[in-house]
Amino acid sequence: MTTHQDPSPRAPHQVLDGADIARVVTRIAHEIVERAKGAEDVVLLGIHTRGVHLARRLRDRLAQITGREIPLGTLDITMYRDDLRLKPARALEHTEIPAGGIDGKLVILVDDVLFSGRTIRAALDALGDIGRPRAVQLAVLVDRGHRELPIRADYVGKNLPTSLREAVQVRLADTDGVDAVLVGDRDHTQRSSQALTEPHLPE
Repeated sequence: MTTHQDPSPRAPHQVLDGADIARVVTRIAHEIVERAKGAEDVVLLGIHTRGVHLARRLRDRLAQITGREIPLGTLDITMYRDDLRLKPARALEHTEIPAGGIDGKLVILVDDVLFSGRTIRAALDALGDIGRPRAVQLAVLVDRGHRELPIRADYVGKNLPTSLREAVQVRLADTDGVDAVLVGDRDHTQRSSQALTEPHLPE
């Protein structure tokens, strides 16, 4: 007996809404304070683009919890990627390091989605050209699995098992007008006028 399989790609569906994302950011902030013993030497570095917006939200939560301003910077990894020859040229973003620098600090990289690990490898290479932190940790909103490099996140908002045929999109009000995490088939994203696109080049 032959089993009929529906060839139509699965449309994007929402797995996190705005309230979920707010709760996740708050939880990660509390975890950082607990693990970093008050977050006294923490520096947040958001990876462009949506990682920067998440890092700002995380900074605000940490300030509410600790009563202190947490240094915040941004990191552009474009020139450190290992797939520059394979992808269209991208506009460079700004790397901004807090006035106190990162030497001897606990640097927490912040990104939206952890996938293969290649984005984070590039971020570590970029970080090495900037300074020498005491330690480096990683906070991500979503870990979708399928790692190609031995990289893991220290703080995860949601572990989201996915297949390689699926695409994950993080939408943030700062850039997209709404907070949400969506998952849908890649085929659907290519065909639909409401295409679900990756937030950056494959991690």
